[in-house]
Amino acid sequence: MHKATVVPAPGGPEILRFEDVALPEPGPNELLVRVAAVGVNFIDTYKRSGIYPMQYPFIPGVEAAGTVIAVGLNVANFREGDRVATAEGGGTYSEYTIMEADKALPVPDGVGNEIAAALPMQGMTAHYLCNSTFNVEEGQTVLTHAGAGGVGLLLIQLLKAKGATVITTASSEEKRELARGAGADHTLGYEGFADEVRQLTDGRGVDVVYDGVGKATFDGSLASLRRRGMLVLFGGASGQVPPFDIQRLNAAGSLYLTRPTLGDYLLTPEERQWRAHELFEMVRDGSLDVRIGATYPLAEAARAQEDLEGRKTTGKVLLLP
Repeated sequence: MHKATVVPAPGGPEILRFEDVALPEPGPNELLVRVAAVGVNFIDTYKRSGIYPMQYPFIPGVEAAGTVIAVGLNVANFREGDRVATAEGGGTYSEYTIMEADKALPVPDGVGNEIAAALPMQGMTAHYLCNSTFNVEEGQTVLTHAGAGGVGLLLIQLLKAKGATVITTASSEEKRELARGAGADHTLGYEGFADEVRQLTDGRGVDVVYDGVGKATFDGSLASLRRRGMLVLFGGASGQVPPFDIQRLNAAGSLYLTRPTLGDYLLTPEERQWRAHELFEMVRDGSLDVRIGATYPLAEAARAQEDLEGRKTTGKVLLLP
């Protein structure tokens, strides 16, 4: 037996239970990992609340880092004692978790377990957003929301490394200062941000908006784009965007709208390792700073999710078994 956080039914953070569960055994292509740190993500809250349909009860969590303690019969690329991380796990809010070997990321020397748990989901999200969904080029201007959040702080750094001008939003001066520290050129509040973006771009608008906030920012994000610009809606921290009339896209300047998800940008082992390797190497050489904003004991997962949903956190939120 070991301890894990369990979602017994759809509901708010208070529904979470910390209890004894059976120790899992790895299948032929799996790893059993002793968890050192767990990443807390909005997708965990979507699954807990019922936005994403799930079979209950279940152990939440898709992101973690730890040490391999057992390998399946068919696993050749990992051995006991290796450090691994993943953004594609299941049931990571636990002391031990199963990882599919082909979705496990080798953690290099020089990257600690907490950083290794903090980086995969939000780091690879930031990576695919600016390298694949809309491949930002030097000289382009970008708006990214929630610049002090986990994705936001990483995305700003990746965008600046690509030579972009970065405009970002954040809800307080403290958060805007964090975004400036990550390299943002302009930091705005949410009130009237679209008008301010137009002023900053001499009326043209930005080439792309990366929007993980959703319902509260969606209309302003569309209004911030240049003609033939792209809105990349990758999350709904403020709620899901309701259905809308697609004719708005042509009326606003032949705009593009996409709703990507990380799994569709990790389709092959090569793609997965490309993203992870670049991110871990940037951490190792000091060119990427991963901010861990808060850590909570695994038993306090409810409080961690509540703070995340309440926009009380900056950077990455971790659970520590």
